[in-house]
Amino acid sequence: MELSISKETLHFKKPARTSRGEYSLHEMYLITLTDKETGKKGTGELAPLPDLSCDRNAYPDISEVRRLAEKALPSVINGSWPDDMLSYPALRFALESAVAETRSINQKERISIPINGLVWMSSFEDMLEQVKVKMAIGFRCIKLKIGAIDWQKEIELIRYVRSCFPKEDLQLRVDANGAFAPEWAMDRLNELAKYDIHSIEQPIRQGQWDEMARLCKESPLAIALDEEMIGINDPKEKARLLDTIHPQYIVLKPTMHGGISGTREWIELADKRGINSWITSALESNIGLRSIALLAESVYGPNITFPQGLGTGQLFTDNIENNIQIEGANIVVR
Repeated sequence: MELSISKETLHFKKPARTSRGEYSLHEMYLITLTDKETGKKGTGELAPLPDLSCDRNAYPDISEVRRLAEKALPSVINGSWPDDMLSYPALRFALESAVAETRSINQKERISIPINGLVWMSSFEDMLEQVKVKMAIGFRCIKLKIGAIDWQKEIELIRYVRSCFPKEDLQLRVDANGAFAPEWAMDRLNELAKYDIHSIEQPIRQGQWDEMARLCKESPLAIALDEEMIGINDPKEKARLLDTIHPQYIVLKPTMHGGISGTREWIELADKRGINSWITSALESNIGLRSIALLAESVYGPNITFPQGLGTGQLFTDNIENNIQIEGANIVVR
């Protein structure tokens, strides 16, 4: 395999806010592999999130990316990952994506996967407008980022949305990104439950396993783990986390949760424990989104009905064309 690496920067249409801060740029490395025998190329996206990924500081320049990629590539070609590199999930995702593309057979039919409409943290008025736009497009599953503006304003927004769209017409998910404190998290979960919320992602910050386990056991609405799984890369530790907390859902981001193979491992462990899952993106460009969409289709089958979290490609002014687009409330891969 011939390896080449470039560094790219995409620009958000408007800053993407979470309870941890906001992003205005998406910086990434593109790793391209060329099979010397067939000439077929494959590209993977290496883009850990600056404030969140466990390997966020591991790739200071192209020379270091190349060194790490060359070290791991022989294992990836053989269908494995080096044990001493488990703490590099973003690189694992990029290399596994690139290798998979060099081996892929040309698609004969398009893949269409339902997705949730993502409403970013902003002012009350702007979030409400985002909801109205998503509903007009045809989304029937919306995820609200919460935890950054006044709580009563957020509840007012949720109350208004639910008054306009009953649960039969709209599935509402919320993502707190760890914004709640353990001592008052249950009060907020009880309040959210009044509005037929499907699930809440990461109500409290990761690393508080006992507190999270208590919430998962007592909460009136389903809890999904997300950040909790970042940095947990050993299979035994993954199993211990799931056995300790036993959430209702896990939400997988391949860039942060172990690449393609690590994500599959999480899902298999969860399935054995009766824990459901879905796959989402971590602000990837269309390069990464395409790989994640193909992964979701291979894991959950060709007729996915449960909305995945794959709509982030719409966030950029200068995304990369890659035979993928949003059509209504679906992501389509051609």
